[in-house]
Amino acid sequence: MNFSIDNWMELYRRGVESCFGGRIWFLGLQGSYGRGEATVDSDIDVVLILDQVSPEDLREYSRLLDTLPNREKICGFVSGKKELLCWEPSDLFQFCYDTTPVTGSLEPLFERISREDVIRAVRIGACNVYHMCAHNLVHEKSGDILKGLYKSATFTLQAIGFLETGSYQKRKERLGASLPESDRRLLETGMELKGREQVSGEEFDRLSGMLLSWASGWIRRTM
Repeated sequence: MNFSIDNWMELYRRGVESCFGGRIWFLGLQGSYGRGEATVDSDIDVVLILDQVSPEDLREYSRLLDTLPNREKICGFVSGKKELLCWEPSDLFQFCYDTTPVTGSLEPLFERISREDVIRAVRIGACNVYHMCAHNLVHEKSGDILKGLYKSATFTLQAIGFLETGSYQKRKERLGASLPESDRRLLETGMELKGREQVSGEEFDRLSGMLLSWASGWIRRTM
């Protein structure tokens, strides 16, 4: 893959600093590039936290991104500092642990996350997967949606692994070792699905049932 995320992030950092200067509280990288699992199709998930964010700030940020290479792959998160410090703590769990700092620190956010918040993150993640899996079985019947749901379940599995071991594993290979067998099997199924072009009808039913049962179990377990 003829692309250097380090070189790109340096261009990004210089551009953001030229636009916002001392207003920057945090810069970071999330997603597959942050985890070291990127492929040629991966998005570039960048994080920008300013002292505060106005509509004009967002327009200026968008104009800056338009000047950078690989614009079509740039996504991520932008926020004001005060909003993020007041954010739902169960959301902050995944956000903080999946973000690699470039400038600044998320330590004030880590301090807000309790074990109960991680349990809530598991419950919300399982509820969302359950709802969409049931919807897909009844209405869409889409293999692509199913693959996306297995990807979403991975984030919930990371929270489960954290509850089991007290350690957050960004990379799927290491995550599997921290999970109980049924959770590890779901993770491995999702990894295998990622490289598949299509999902047959029989597989769709079986894998949807497996995912629905897994989500149901964690919803009830985290009550």
